[in-house]
Amino acid sequence: MKYAFVGLGHRAQMYVDALLGEWRDAGTIVALCDTNRTRMDYYVERIGRQVPCFAPEEFGKVLELADAVIVTTVDATHARYVCAALDAGRDVIVEKPLTVDAEGCAAIAAAAERSSGKLIVTFNYRYSPRNSAVRRLLMEGAIGEVTSVHFEWTLDTIHGADYFRRWHRHRASSGGLLVHKSTHHFDLVNWWLGAAPELVFAQTDLRFYGAANARARGLGERAERGQGAPGLGTDPFILDISADPRLKRLYLDAEHEDGYIRDQDVFGEGIDIDDNMSVLVRYANRAMLTYSLHAHAPWEGYRIAFNGTAGRLELDVVEREWTPPHAAVDPSAAAKEHATGSSERLLLRRHWREPEEIPIETGAGGHGGGDRLLLNDVFRGPDDDPLGRQAGYRDGIRSVLTGVAATMSAASGAPVRLADDGTRVA
Repeated sequence: MKYAFVGLGHRAQMYVDALLGEWRDAGTIVALCDTNRTRMDYYVERIGRQVPCFAPEEFGKVLELADAVIVTTVDATHARYVCAALDAGRDVIVEKPLTVDAEGCAAIAAAAERSSGKLIVTFNYRYSPRNSAVRRLLMEGAIGEVTSVHFEWTLDTIHGADYFRRWHRHRASSGGLLVHKSTHHFDLVNWWLGAAPELVFAQTDLRFYGAANARARGLGERAERGQGAPGLGTDPFILDISADPRLKRLYLDAEHEDGYIRDQDVFGEGIDIDDNMSVLVRYANRAMLTYSLHAHAPWEGYRIAFNGTAGRLELDVVEREWTPPHAAVDPSAAAKEHATGSSERLLLRRHWREPEEIPIETGAGGHGGGDRLLLNDVFRGPDDDPLGRQAGYRDGIRSVLTGVAATMSAASGAPVRLADDGTRVA
């Protein structure tokens, strides 16, 4: 297979490295496309040979060279590239979220239906061993029929804060965290339950980040970005991208081309996404979801509980036990704490029986070996997978529209219905 990449930021590296490493027999990289030549040059160096590079307006030339396109651009541009590639009969591998709005979902659905190409949405959380174990237990009927789900996800002041200094801080680009981040979580619930969302109600607010909240807490004047800021090296909310060689090459050294600032102040003006979100969802199988996302917690991880007619299943995951204040000064500190402070526990509570802790078999690599399983599915095709982990465009649409419906509900104060198996806002 001949693969082209569109969008050469941070997310592209996992796929580039896969095709240079363990999956090099599956295909070769034949073209790169991005708004920024500096970023493309970084990946050309990483690939180790000359690869044709194109601007977005030359995407037609990219399609002439490739059998498949890997889309890792800004979320709001996904639909443009996905539809163009599908209409050219190319296979598409797209990062989540599939797109950011109902219009993009409709356009992609139409393109996928008329195309000979295949579309894969890379939901890597499905492949995480702990999440796969949950799917297996629910499929086996370990707690009977699921009646309700309680799902809490906390982003800490390393990870959560980062969404408020990047392009994600603008709803027009990312759809807000209920689309960009929660699409992972809504997809997991859709997949775990094997059911489509039908009714969504939500409340959201911006309570911690942003200029108004900073003023209310008396934080005073702040620099618009990290580089050159008086607090650089001491303020834990200021990311020092010059201290990370890859971030420096991809963003700081590339600023002169497109003006994109990767280290904007999380307490600056112009942020229009929320950092506290609560969502209620009712599914076609009558199960009910209570979901929350919090983006300024002192720890990172998630807790989820399934109540069923025969018991309860609980998964507790700590991805980072605490947030070291020096992480922005030394970006590698975040990864170190992530590795050393993590834990997970899966507990099965059947009626009339003592609780049973379910062992979770993990592997090497990201997400407990899940990233490797995902890449294998992407580049070599899935084996006969009883868990059905590979996600298509309809899975992507359901997860996006749950977030879109939640955003609409929060704005209107009224519930929003989804139709056609969760693939259309009613």
